Amino acid sequence: MRRFDMRLPAIVRLEPASEIHTETQNVSARGVFFYLDRPLPAGTKLEVTLTFPPHVTLTDAVRVRFKASVIRVESPLPSARIGVAAQIEDYEFLRSHGSIDFQSVLQNESQDPN
Repeated sequence: MRRFDMRLPAIVRLEPASEIHTETQNVSARGVFFYLDRPLPAGTKLEVTLTFPPHVTLTDAVRVRFKASVIRVESPLPSARIGVAAQIEDYEFLRSHGSIDFQSVLQNESQDPN
């Protein structure tokens, strides 16, 4: 898959109580690469939430939550951050606060007799 160099703010959730704020290095249709301050074993399940900005989506900002598994860990130097490659298994689009709920708009229009 083609990788796109995108440095986007990301929230990595390892378990419900553990969130790590980081930044992606690249994103593809099947994976995401980012850096953490600790290693994760291959196979670790995690969630990654990203916001794609308007200049990428060519519309409003879009928030997406990925369910993923760690497939590769890179630690070039002991003191450097640790690179994590995760394979995307599932994703969902999240509503942003203040955005239009199109389903509600359609329902209201279908109920309007005018």
